[in-house]
Amino acid sequence: MRWGLLVLAFQCSAASAAALSERDIEALRSEINTALVEQSVPSLAVAVAKDGKILWQQGFGWADRERRIAATEHTTYSLASISKPITATALMMLVQAGKVDLDAPANDYLGSVKLRSGVGDVRLATVRRVANHMAGLPDHFNPFYADEPYRAPSMDETLRRYGFLLSVPSEHTYYEYSNLGYGVLDYIVERVSGRSYANFLRNEVFIPLGMTRSSVGVAPGLEPYVATRYDPDGVPLPAYDFDSPGASAVYASAHDLLRFGIFHVQTPLPDQKAILSGVSLNEMHRRTSGDAAMGYSVGFNTIERSGYQVVSHGGVMAGVSTLLLMVPEEKLAVVVLCNSKTPLADVMAEKIVARVLPRWRVQEPRRRKAPALAAPPKQVVGLWRGQIETYQRNVPIELDIHADGDVHAKVGDGLPTLVDGASFSEGVLTGTLAARIGTPDTERYDYEVSLWLTLRGDVMNGSATAQGGDRPRVRGALAHWTQLTKQ
Repeated sequence: MRWGLLVLAFQCSAASAAALSERDIEALRSEINTALVEQSVPSLAVAVAKDGKILWQQGFGWADRERRIAATEHTTYSLASISKPITATALMMLVQAGKVDLDAPANDYLGSVKLRSGVGDVRLATVRRVANHMAGLPDHFNPFYADEPYRAPSMDETLRRYGFLLSVPSEHTYYEYSNLGYGVLDYIVERVSGRSYANFLRNEVFIPLGMTRSSVGVAPGLEPYVATRYDPDGVPLPAYDFDSPGASAVYASAHDLLRFGIFHVQTPLPDQKAILSGVSLNEMHRRTSGDAAMGYSVGFNTIERSGYQVVSHGGVMAGVSTLLLMVPEEKLAVVVLCNSKTPLADVMAEKIVARVLPRWRVQEPRRRKAPALAAPPKQVVGLWRGQIETYQRNVPIELDIHADGDVHAKVGDGLPTLVDGASFSEGVLTGTLAARIGTPDTERYDYEVSLWLTLRGDVMNGSATAQGGDRPRVRGALAHWTQLTKQ
């Protein structure tokens, strides 16, 4: 009996090891080293596990070019949006404990400042819909750089300024990826647990899973291990944080994030605690919005690829490109982290998975096509007047929509201007224009105003977003509720 078990264990170990041979690893190392030089990427860290066995983990390039600190699998990287599934894991622990109901209104768990809605019933913005980006919350990105005299407000203040729904959650017709939603979720974790978000993650997620070089922001003691974030010109970026930390503020090493992935594919390492049951993990991975080609579950993208269910999340922001890709049925987890904004993280993850899974077909990076500009229907043509609501005052907005598709706009006291790329598709008017909203938040940087307005009878409503650029550093995307009536 003992001999049979020994043979079986050896066979399982050999099968796992064969999933990524030394020849495969050498070929991938060569590709990574070449790509770092050709694309001027500072560093990349990779980690791969299958069937609960770590097959490969390694760092390449410089975590800090100026100080000549080499990257390793234990270098701590900014994760950007991979923070979201980590936040969702903390949330799910409270769900499992019976302290949060995924299908209850998110407002049930907030304080005196609630989400509000200009359309539909705000109670339909449930915790689950916030987690899968179907609650109708707007696009939101609000970075605060350490070398600038601005600091993130409290979550209550952020909700007072930007916590509105721009679509009806029950319609299930509009997916809006929202960092603000994950700010709401990290705030729910704080309010329900009675502990700070950073403290809850450290003590309930990171330590139990053996993620010793992980934290919200850069925790004291981790400074020597953190990879510097670099802008597109290779210049080190100053530290920056957010008003929605649950969306983007987590740091982890490739080794630590692989541990997180190993736990999520339900092959925990011997020193990891079962912070979630298999039932809870399966519920997190169950697609509840979108379709097989592009869906979202509780904190993860969940899609079908090459005959596999793929559970993943990436992260892209100033000085960051990251990817965590898991195939639960194959007990596979792959991590690739970079300290610059580059497609290399996605490219290398695809190549690693192709070496492990025979049926996997590498998917080239998608190139977005410019939308075709459609002439507006008759009911849209004409003069529209309304207001952009801000936390300080309402700003008048006027749109003159012509039958040929041209749209002229006037915002506040500004001069009339043409809306660039104006298009009306599936009941939504979109386009961008040069205008000023005029709040202190938006006047911190240069921006253009991006419109997203839904036609509802003789009313159009939605958002006017102050959308900043990305040079010399990435700026914000701050959406404001906007409503116009046809004159």
